[in-house]
Amino acid sequence: MPQFEFKGRGSNGQLVDGELEGASSTAVAGALMDRGVTPISIVEKRQSIDVVEVVRERFDLYRVSVEELLMFTRQMGALIKSGIPITRAISGILDSIENPLMVKSLRDILEQLESGRSLSIACARHPKVFSNLYISMIQVGENTGRLEESFAMMAEYIDRNRRIANNIKTALRYPTTVLSAIAIAIGIVNLFVIPKFASFFEANNLELPWQTVFLLNTSNFFVDYWMVVLGVMIGAFFGFRHWINTVKGRYRWHRFIIKAPLVGDILHRSFMARFARSFAMAYGAGVPIVQAMGVIARSIGNEFIAGHVSGMREGIERGEALTRTANATGMFTPVVMQMFAVGEEAGNLDEMMTHIADFYEEEVDYDVKNLSDKIEPLIYVAMGVMVLILALGIFVPMWDVAKLAG
Repeated sequence: MPQFEFKGRGSNGQLVDGELEGASSTAVAGALMDRGVTPISIVEKRQSIDVVEVVRERFDLYRVSVEELLMFTRQMGALIKSGIPITRAISGILDSIENPLMVKSLRDILEQLESGRSLSIACARHPKVFSNLYISMIQVGENTGRLEESFAMMAEYIDRNRRIANNIKTALRYPTTVLSAIAIAIGIVNLFVIPKFASFFEANNLELPWQTVFLLNTSNFFVDYWMVVLGVMIGAFFGFRHWINTVKGRYRWHRFIIKAPLVGDILHRSFMARFARSFAMAYGAGVPIVQAMGVIARSIGNEFIAGHVSGMREGIERGEALTRTANATGMFTPVVMQMFAVGEEAGNLDEMMTHIADFYEEEVDYDVKNLSDKIEPLIYVAMGVMVLILALGIFVPMWDVAKLAG
């Protein structure tokens, strides 16, 4: 928390100055008043300049992790449930937070609350920290007087998404590591190993097979134009980032990852689980269906699926049944569509959407556990092809040299 330099007058009129730590100047003023000091001026003390911190703040490189948001949500739910006022709860949480973006956001939220604004409006000022669904759930909790339940539901929702994402990352960690190692090995072989053999083959005037010619040409290209290759890779990386930040680029990329082989179906099911869980939570909390669809579309995390959700919202606005609009998207399996219809007819749509989310999450867990078994054969084939080309390209000419020597 920042340090503030203050000047004020005590109860007997004497001048008092010093330093005090606080979340904001308003909080420091309140602390001084509690001590019987009337503040005259409160100025935040300048800290030493950290170049790294300045660069990260200038280029907006700070991010709030899922774990940090989950911890904040759980703490807020527990403190509000205990009867602690929101401002005191946020001030207490600020003492244990180190993320600069989170600290900056909570300070601003605290100032907004002290000036009379609601918590949902204050959180809406920080979309990089709080999603549309998060803000909507807080608004529902404020309107119903059950804010602690809203935080508890959001904590469970965030935790479920975190577990699914971690399971997918864990399944992809082994193949990613192997492929990275293969790429590094290919680079080392092309830059340092093959050039040594090339000079040997030229000295003996051997007739080289196509595998060796391919390796030599590839190696010469990397040796002569490695700076160009590096520049192209860097340019492609930043060009790709710029492309996916555009509306069309982000939509096409999100559509590609949903339809990609092996992992596409898993990601699609995980997004469907997120949609069902979000819908069940928002609808169960009393958010109207049309509003819930709009919120979910803006916070689901995939523009391709968000477009289908927006289409469902437009269909509901025209008076169509939810089951019909969901079936028109083609995103749901026949089994899930049956569950949709049952929930809509029975009037327990939030409960049925929870079952749909559980159904999708179980399928995702099963597919993630078997993902490594599907990817490993492809990795072994790729490694075998690479080793075969290297062996034929290098050792066949060496055998010819051995025959000539014999």
